Amino acid sequence: MLQNEYKVIGVMSGTSLDGIDLAELHFSLSESTSWDFNILTTETIPYPSDWIKRLKEGIAYSEENLELLNKDYTLYLSEIIKKFIAKNELKNIDAVCSHGHTILHQPNKGITLQIGNLPELANLIQQKVVCDFRMQDVELGGQGAPLVPIGDQLLFYEYDYCLNLGGFANVSLERDGKRIAYDICAVNVVLNKYANELGFDYDDQGKIAKGGTFNLSVSGLLGTVPFYNVLPPKSLGMEWVDQEIFPILDAQNIYPATKLRTYTDHIARQIARQFHKDTKVLVTGGGAFNSYLLSKIKQYKKVELILPSKELIEYKEALIFGLLGVLKLRGEVNSLSSVTGAKKDHSSGKIYLHY
Repeated sequence: MLQNEYKVIGVMSGTSLDGIDLAELHFSLSESTSWDFNILTTETIPYPSDWIKRLKEGIAYSEENLELLNKDYTLYLSEIIKKFIAKNELKNIDAVCSHGHTILHQPNKGITLQIGNLPELANLIQQKVVCDFRMQDVELGGQGAPLVPIGDQLLFYEYDYCLNLGGFANVSLERDGKRIAYDICAVNVVLNKYANELGFDYDDQGKIAKGGTFNLSVSGLLGTVPFYNVLPPKSLGMEWVDQEIFPILDAQNIYPATKLRTYTDHIARQIARQFHKDTKVLVTGGGAFNSYLLSKIKQYKKVELILPSKELIEYKEALIFGLLGVLKLRGEVNSLSSVTGAKKDHSSGKIYLHY
């Protein structure tokens, strides 16, 4: 008989390399078959400089070096998880549900790689592990992303749109009785690069962009990128940013602040295009704290941007990967073909037991 309550740990590492998000989560299934959740203990462990370097360079590694990176990262991740469990004296955990860290994502070539999802993780942390959520979807012809929309459908159905502003922006919504979702554009993976050039980890509240100069010609070039006219399902990876976005911004002899202003405006325009007027949008992810970006979105489209608690803004993806793990444990659908383009809805991920 299936449980109606689950205590799990959600673990997420995003492409913006902010760090590893960990969240102790409680899920309960009510008699109406709707899911309730509580976010309990949370923590983000920033990456040390050596790991930031390796994770950034991983996209260009040989197969042999990728295998080594995967093993090293699995060991590193296990230490982070063990410390989180010990520090917070967590007991009776049903599973650790881990996304891993995306190094390669080329679904049209049948390639996606999230490191840190090796079977050894379960033994290293002495917990049941549910992980590697994307590979099966790609094998079924899907994009392997975004995976969060099933959580939007089950947990945040009262909103017209759920917008995540992380390394990339993605959105999910109901259309014709089906959940659809897709990546929109790159966000923090681009903004952070140019903030770094000015000596900052990120553009706090978009203040640098706000004070920068808008460059019309660069904006025009960004608007011609083919991806924006591709119909969903569609998803993005760092390969796309390296090929399509950085060459446009870096070919111009303009200041980083100008790049930040121009690209922030570009993000706002691309996001605003996705919404109908006078709708409710739940906004989460690190970009939700970029008040200048949010003001520009509302300038281009009259919508209500709703910011939840700081905890939910920062840990929504860890929360939903926790839910994906619970659904996998129950053998229930956690990946929607209407979102990813896979051949069928399915229960994605791998379950590893420890001994």
